[in-house]
Amino acid sequence: MIAKRLLPPLIAAWLAVPAMASGFEPVTDRQSFVALVSGKSLTRLGIRLNVTPDGQIRGRAFGATVTGDWRWDGRYFCRSMAWKDRTFDHNCQSVARDGDVIRFRSDQGTGDWADLTLR
Repeated sequence: MIAKRLLPPLIAAWLAVPAMASGFEPVTDRQSFVALVSGKSLTRLGIRLNVTPDGQIRGRAFGATVTGDWRWDGRYFCRSMAWKDRTFDHNCQSVARDGDVIRFRSDQGTGDWADLTLR
């Protein structure tokens, strides 16, 4: 119950951080992306997700199951997800990497961003 109430403000605060200059390098093709995430989890603040080469997203966030699917379109990672009774609509995102950190930036790289760590 508490996690359900806290998740939206936590995600909003996390995603509202302005982008800063960094060492992030773009990931612009499916093959490179799959090589990065295959067999690893994407983690952050109570979130652990697996993005599989066959287009599935599976994991947990704040104790609840996350499901979804993804595809690569041009230079973008496009996904749809669900968590509890909330759906996250189809969105194509830019992907960049800095070491073990993967940055997903919504709306084809023009929107909010989220950093997840590869483990």
